[in-house]
Amino acid sequence: MGIHSPSSHSPSSELAGAPGVLFQTERHREISMLTATHGRVEVSELASRFGVTTETIRRDLSELQDQRLLRRVHGGAIVWETDEFEPRLAVRQDQHHDEKRRMSIRALEELPDTGTIIIDSGSTLARFAESVPHDINLRVVTNSLPIAQVLAEHNDAEVIVIGGKVRANTMAMVDADAIAAIEPYVVDTVFVSTDGLTAEKGLSTPYRQEAQLKRAMIARGRRVVALVDHSKFGKDQFVRFAEWNDIDVLITTVEADPETVELIEAAGTTVVQT
Repeated sequence: MGIHSPSSHSPSSELAGAPGVLFQTERHREISMLTATHGRVEVSELASRFGVTTETIRRDLSELQDQRLLRRVHGGAIVWETDEFEPRLAVRQDQHHDEKRRMSIRALEELPDTGTIIIDSGSTLARFAESVPHDINLRVVTNSLPIAQVLAEHNDAEVIVIGGKVRANTMAMVDADAIAAIEPYVVDTVFVSTDGLTAEKGLSTPYRQEAQLKRAMIARGRRVVALVDHSKFGKDQFVRFAEWNDIDVLITTVEADPETVELIEAAGTTVVQT
């Protein structure tokens, strides 16, 4: 899950270390936010974090599921398919800033000289768009309003935004209209991101419509480049949208798990670490 206990200087840390002190409503709020931030939480880690029994955490998760704030799975819980607790784009852009910058700079080498590309939504790809030189001569298709706004300032770039309902937390379109809009295109390179990946199962996301759109994007590209930092490794989210034979290049960070990298390369995907 990759969550860390709060600093010993914070009130939350003192409460979490004392069984029964943290009120149930406060514990529920923190569990909801941890699930939204990390995509998945584990019963054993939550019990240790809050100083309560695993049975108490299981009851908490059942109550939160009844409120449609998360979805229980074996050993823990994952994000309910809703925008309510999804971290906003501005928050996610602040996470792993240096890693995203390094990946973005390396991803520039994957841009074709001319032609058409698709850029998926998300904080990592927003950083990538900010790194794109102003003299590119490309047609760019995206479902992200922030990415479209950045690239529209490039004089020689033609920017096409696919339609659909805007998801407030990500400022992107991922509904059925967006999927239908992407299907006629054939592009040179697709740049995608993900909420989680494993060597065994590929790339995944908690959101079904987002997974469907990512599949549609990947199917439109002659080449597919995924930008994924090390924090997403080992996370198997609710819906898988790509296997490794769908991904030509994975750009990740030097902190990525070496064993996972080796298995991905063995599956035929080129892995570049920055």
